[in-house]
Amino acid sequence: MRMTPEPSPSPNGTIARHAQSRITTALQDTRVVLVVGPRQAGKTTLARLYANSERPYLTLDDPATLAAARADPAGFVRGLKSAVIDEVQRAPDLLLAIKESVDKDQAPGRFLLTGSTNLMALPIVADSLAGRLAVITLLPFAQAELAGAPGDLLDRLFDGDALPPAVNPVVGDALMERVLRGGYPEALRRTSASRRQAWLEDYVALILDRNVRDIANIDQLDRMPRLLDVLAAHAGQLVNHSSYGAALGLTAPTAQKYVGILERLFLLRQIPPWSHNAVSRLTKTPKLHFLDTGLLAALRGDTAAQLQKDRTSYGPLLESFVESEVLKLATWSDQRLRISHFRTKDQDEVDLVLEDRRGRVIGIEVKASATVRPQDLRGLRQLQAAVGDKFVHGLVLHDHDRITPFDEKLHAAPVSMLWEAGVGAPKREKQVAA
Repeated sequence: MRMTPEPSPSPNGTIARHAQSRITTALQDTRVVLVVGPRQAGKTTLARLYANSERPYLTLDDPATLAAARADPAGFVRGLKSAVIDEVQRAPDLLLAIKESVDKDQAPGRFLLTGSTNLMALPIVADSLAGRLAVITLLPFAQAELAGAPGDLLDRLFDGDALPPAVNPVVGDALMERVLRGGYPEALRRTSASRRQAWLEDYVALILDRNVRDIANIDQLDRMPRLLDVLAAHAGQLVNHSSYGAALGLTAPTAQKYVGILERLFLLRQIPPWSHNAVSRLTKTPKLHFLDTGLLAALRGDTAAQLQKDRTSYGPLLESFVESEVLKLATWSDQRLRISHFRTKDQDEVDLVLEDRRGRVIGIEVKASATVRPQDLRGLRQLQAAVGDKFVHGLVLHDHDRITPFDEKLHAAPVSMLWEAGVGAPKREKQVAA
């Protein structure tokens, strides 16, 4: 099969996605490439860059196309030498037909698929397409993408580089504004907080009414909006399905099932607990985070004016913001990272533990305050003692403009360290293109 032309760099005024180079590379050596992430994260915009006369664009959001794909999946795929198929989770039987097609013609780059649910939970994807499929996650805009920065802090730290200087730290109200905006492209196009709030509320309603039905048959769909509100109130806390269920009159197993559905839709993420033989008194419960803090703030009704008066609600928002930014960095990192959290029975904790395939560890703790006290590093020091020489670095990311060393491998640093270029003048933040 002749390789079709790949997209040129993004035109002026648009924001380049770091996932684009990974998609281009995968299409050159893999039969099927699947881009997954939440609705309105930019998957369609990115996928359309790869569509042309030899690789037509088809969307299953179109009723006629969806009907054809569901009525005769094999016939639908049989007529395609190559294609971009958007929202493939709406017709999951297409995946088996695609598997049969790419087994007959094993040329790379046959199909570029997008999905708004975690399709790896489907047995046909995990089993039938094994070895034929590259999965690339696309989340809402990362701050590094908005700033035009490489977003390579994790790679540099694992490579043994020193912590880069804080060139132009973002602190105070400016940092809070970024947290409240989140990263959904459509929300960022709205300049007022009230307009973003309206869009995010409509977005949640659409997801719960439409996308839940694509992946699950549940008999209490009307409970989902209230469940999402309950989960938003518990963001940054340990998962407690019994508590969620009790608030809604659901059993704990039912609440767990519904939370799993929301996770598959990329609305939230359960961060698993870190474990190690050297530490016996560790909590074994996952931690709950939302993948977009603009959405989380909208669900909680948090505004800049309220948070400036009472910062008690800001801590969970900032922690979810950092967790989301780190997850985004990990999606394009050269490292394969296991992401977890560390918490002892004595309440010492590290919000994020990043572990590579060699067992090397970076710990990240998040504080909403400008001051970091020695006791704020207790969890990081315990983590460092547990892994010994495999401890690469420990960071307390907080609302401050300077880097403070506590020892060779432990530093407090601005949150914006996650997206700063680190050397030279930072690039000017771009506007979101229509």
